[in-house]
Amino acid sequence: MLAVMADWITCDPELLGGKPCVRGTRLSVEFLLELVAGGAAPKDILAAYPQLSAEALAAAFRYAAESMKNEVVWDIPA
Repeated sequence: MLAVMADWITCDPELLGGKPCVRGTRLSVEFLLELVAGGAAPKDILAAYPQLSAEALAAAFRYAAESMKNEVVWDIPA
């Protein structure tokens, strides 16, 4: 699965400050997640951004899910 994500997702310090993006585009994983969170359906995203393939969009979602798996939340009383 990681090799497939690596085919689609890249981090380049020269592009959007190094945010993970779909290779060959300026579409960050963060931006794509914000679109979905705002109510956009994947088919609408693909229609609005023809440079994005269904496979690349799925890889962005997989990348985000994998990134969250190892997140640790600390509850520290203030």
